[in-house]
Amino acid sequence: MGGNYSAMDPMDVSVPDLAKLFERDGYLKPYEREIRRRYGCFKDLWERIETWDGGLDAFTTGYRYFGPQFNSDGSVTWREWAPGAHTLHLQGEFNGWNSKSHPFKKLEYGKWELHIPAVAGGYALKHGSRVQLIVNEHLYRVSPWASYVKPFEGFTYQQFIYKPEQPYQFKHPKVDRPKSLRIYESHVGIATPEGRVGTYTEFKDNVLPRIKKQGYNAIQLMAIMEHAYYASFGYQVTSFFAASSRYGTPCELKQLIDRAHEMGLYVLLDVVHSHASKNTLDGLNEFDGTNACYFHDGPRGTHTLWDSRLFNYSETEVLRFLLSNLRWYQEEYQFDGFRFDGVTSMLYHSRGIGQGFSGHYDEYYGLNVDTEALVYLMLANELVHKLDHRAITIAEDVSGMPASGRPVREGGTGFDYRLGMAIPDMWIKLLKEERDEDWKMGYIVHTLTNRRWMEGTVAYAESHDQALVGDKTIAFWLMDAAMYSHMSTLSEPSAVVERGLALHCIIRLITHALGGEAYLNFIGNEFGHPEWLDFPRAGNNSSYHYARRQWNLVDDELLKYKFLNEFDRDMNMLEEKHGWLRSDPGFVSCKHEGDKVIAFERAGLLFVFNFHPSQSFTDYRVGVNVSGKYQAVLCSDSKKYGGFGRIEPEGEFHLTQNIPWGNRNDSIQVYIPCRTAIVYARSD
Repeated sequence: MGGNYSAMDPMDVSVPDLAKLFERDGYLKPYEREIRRRYGCFKDLWERIETWDGGLDAFTTGYRYFGPQFNSDGSVTWREWAPGAHTLHLQGEFNGWNSKSHPFKKLEYGKWELHIPAVAGGYALKHGSRVQLIVNEHLYRVSPWASYVKPFEGFTYQQFIYKPEQPYQFKHPKVDRPKSLRIYESHVGIATPEGRVGTYTEFKDNVLPRIKKQGYNAIQLMAIMEHAYYASFGYQVTSFFAASSRYGTPCELKQLIDRAHEMGLYVLLDVVHSHASKNTLDGLNEFDGTNACYFHDGPRGTHTLWDSRLFNYSETEVLRFLLSNLRWYQEEYQFDGFRFDGVTSMLYHSRGIGQGFSGHYDEYYGLNVDTEALVYLMLANELVHKLDHRAITIAEDVSGMPASGRPVREGGTGFDYRLGMAIPDMWIKLLKEERDEDWKMGYIVHTLTNRRWMEGTVAYAESHDQALVGDKTIAFWLMDAAMYSHMSTLSEPSAVVERGLALHCIIRLITHALGGEAYLNFIGNEFGHPEWLDFPRAGNNSSYHYARRQWNLVDDELLKYKFLNEFDRDMNMLEEKHGWLRSDPGFVSCKHEGDKVIAFERAGLLFVFNFHPSQSFTDYRVGVNVSGKYQAVLCSDSKKYGGFGRIEPEGEFHLTQNIPWGNRNDSIQVYIPCRTAIVYARSD
């Protein structure tokens, strides 16, 4: 979450007030009136949809009406929404590519319909056959509702009928919603060590076991919605209902998800409803021959930085399309929840471009807010949770919109979590611009704790954004060239690598323990994956060299990557045991600028961090609220993690001394070496 507002902002909307807002009469503050107005817009639209033919259920299952519908008598009914089109035809292998033989009939409200009779042996449209829409007799298009598309004769994607005789049947139910959400952000294509595109099956067989062993309980799959340009990282979607064919078939994706559920892993989809690719031949852009259709016309319909199209959320058929898209992935593919990309761009007419968010309420309740997009997000969240009470939704929003993490019934946007986007920005800024001895403990603590009360935050030290070419991972910022020469356990000691291993562990642990109510890691970063991430493109001679994950490095017992991997696993396992993510935020009792020490309690554990590059402390007094006997249960300096072994877990005990300290009822004295993090648990 971006913005520099205080977590204790006295103007902030308190949950009890928000919940009772709709029952109050008389004077309302401006932001309260705006919350009520927005909720009114949502409620009116939701109720209006319910009155339409078939109600909400029919409205959100547009994939059962549009596109090819295979009838029980062997015929096929194909419908499209193309309000600006003059004519619409279908050609394909089924009719010998005759561009005139199968015209659509124009219906009301911009809809078109085609009926294809049954043929000997069943459906005229066979599984695996190629088809193509023709708009206005000269524009070749892919159906927006296409469920399977592949490149054909070059880079352009075309639609193929996907109706196997024996479609994959799920064997395992969706898993329960994790109480402590630990997310492994994943990209199927880069998940192999070879320089090529990985597959759903390889990810299922080779990567899921790693994720489970590592202590994560959720995966977030990126770049699943089909995107013609691989280097867009999946964020320039061309076919919204088609799972990317570059990794395999829809059935193989279903097998991956089913296997994840069998292993107890919750599966999130990275969904892109904030914008769409500008492609016309294989995308939504200009589908009906006009500049509008699914998007706003004019400047409002184009994102100037992303060079992509922006949806018109006030259009009924756009709402049907997007809401049906969410339901499609929930029901067809059994995804458990969603991470919504680009929410800031949706929320504001400025798209967030060049805009800083200070936290002043005028930024969130003024005319810059795009009410239509906000109401769509409220509809989406309400629908997703209505269909599945276990569903989790996460907002990628840098602005810190108040109440976005509260239920719609309270006037919120309905997300369960927002990404704590200021946290990775802080770590990269410190690593790039400041010496270790100049790091400010107060700044670190403020950034990690600066979130709205009772609105869940996903904390992360780095995600895919920090791994991309042009930036560096935390491991690369810390160790850079030394990663090529001194990561062997047989090489001579390196101060650079020693610092890198220590800070890599410390940064992750304090982010995990203090930064939010959920945690996220990007695939491979847990073991300090070297180098950056760069997809094949013209600028790198279409190379796959950096579009892969080098699992061989962490599997090699002679390399130090194993140390970071082991710490990451033990950190997750400790959270699983004690559950700090599902506990109240930590109480910070110490943030000493001179000593570079931070201490806090959360979930009954005591966390002590010494960021000082050279100063260790003996008998360092730290406050605790509960008296008793404390013992170290995790220490980043353990030899198990490549440290010096100055403190090993399960070592000596520390008894509280009946001395209040740091606004806590009691205290203990501990030895805290430089560049070390220690977690203590009560052992009595």
